[in-house]
Amino acid sequence: MAYRNERLPREKVFRDPVHNYIYIQHRVILDLINTKEFQRLRRIKQLGTASMVFHGAEHTRFTHSLGVYEITRRICDNFQRNYPTQTPGDGLWDDSERLVALCAALLHDIGHGPYSHTFEHIFKTNHEAITANILTSPETEVNAVLRAVSPEFPQQVASVIEKTYPNPQVVQMISSQIDADRMDYLLRDAYHTGTKYGTFDLTRILRVMRPYHDGIAFEMNGMHAVEDYIVSRFQMYQQIYFHPVSRAMEVILSHLLERAREVYEGPVKTTEIAAPYLLFPFFRHEFDLADYLLLDDGTLTTYFAHWRAANDPILSDLAHRFLDRKPLKSVQYDEQTEPLIAHLRQLIGKAGFNVDFYTATNNSYDLPYDAYDPEMKKSLTQVELMQDDGHLVELSSVSALVNAITGKFSGDQRFFFPKEMLSKQSETVELFDPIYHEFQRYLHNDQLIQPQGD
Repeated sequence: MAYRNERLPREKVFRDPVHNYIYIQHRVILDLINTKEFQRLRRIKQLGTASMVFHGAEHTRFTHSLGVYEITRRICDNFQRNYPTQTPGDGLWDDSERLVALCAALLHDIGHGPYSHTFEHIFKTNHEAITANILTSPETEVNAVLRAVSPEFPQQVASVIEKTYPNPQVVQMISSQIDADRMDYLLRDAYHTGTKYGTFDLTRILRVMRPYHDGIAFEMNGMHAVEDYIVSRFQMYQQIYFHPVSRAMEVILSHLLERAREVYEGPVKTTEIAAPYLLFPFFRHEFDLADYLLLDDGTLTTYFAHWRAANDPILSDLAHRFLDRKPLKSVQYDEQTEPLIAHLRQLIGKAGFNVDFYTATNNSYDLPYDAYDPEMKKSLTQVELMQDDGHLVELSSVSALVNAITGKFSGDQRFFFPKEMLSKQSETVELFDPIYHEFQRYLHNDQLIQPQGD
């Protein structure tokens, strides 16, 4: 157990554009950062295809994970200074929980794959389950470091990420409606995308956080800082995470991987797709943890560059569109206009496009704030405000601003299609002129919201 309490002789710092300094004080944290599994996160972008819209968004899961660790460290420091436990079960902070909280914060995203959520959707992986596997598998360097703390420590850290750890304070630091993960990615993504509305007063929020028996609450006098955070998160989803061009590039990426798998399963297989050996286990649905950890954004991008020269015209064209940033166009639709999509697809097919790979419907919705509802299966931990007498009130019950967006999904549904369908300069315009005219007539129906720009 000596490793548990071992501190570095002199704390190490990482310069960071969001937090200024990230302070590493425990030997175990530094050793975890130096594992090959954690270093792999340097090669996975935090925002995936959003970097094709916001050119500054080149930051990685590595930098985000360090940021989540740093915010968690500050929370632990605040709790230990101001709310240290006095007697067992008093609901205050037990600093013996610090190390498991810090390790869970640092490692919470270690299971993400290349291009994160798109890859996860195509190959039916689950980054949270893979994170737990990385932590508990004796084959990983991460597990070896965690086991040096104690034999049960890897599972303890994994249980925080799985939300089964017995101390709700530790779980809510990493996973709740106001947690270290969300606070870091909002600030970091706002910084790297050049947006200002994603910022909020982190210092104030950390100051008004406090532990209690059932988790973490916020002092009543910090309500406006919490409101600001909720609104910032809402705006970031609308302007950054749900951006239609980023989603259009995700559609191309998804179709590109689907086409590669289809070609692989066809009669020609590897000669068509430059033998992407590292993807074969995923095409066959037979991958293991070692296969998964070989992949990162660069691996896939290299394969995409090879596929540009593939004999299969769809695979080659999709690779070109993704690498050279040629997004699909999109229009917003709803229940009333959804019936128009079938005819639009038909026209796109007549124009010579394979509708399976050049069209898509996509919806992106987020719940800005979720007040507790016992009838909901997956309701999030509600935000509690603590009054001077210790009584707790739920945020939306006292904040008119938060109440206005509570339980209301925000986002839209979009139909994606080739930009060529809007072009009058297309080589096929003479042959398909009636099709193009009819397509645009349907598209500019007063019921449809106009196509988004590049």
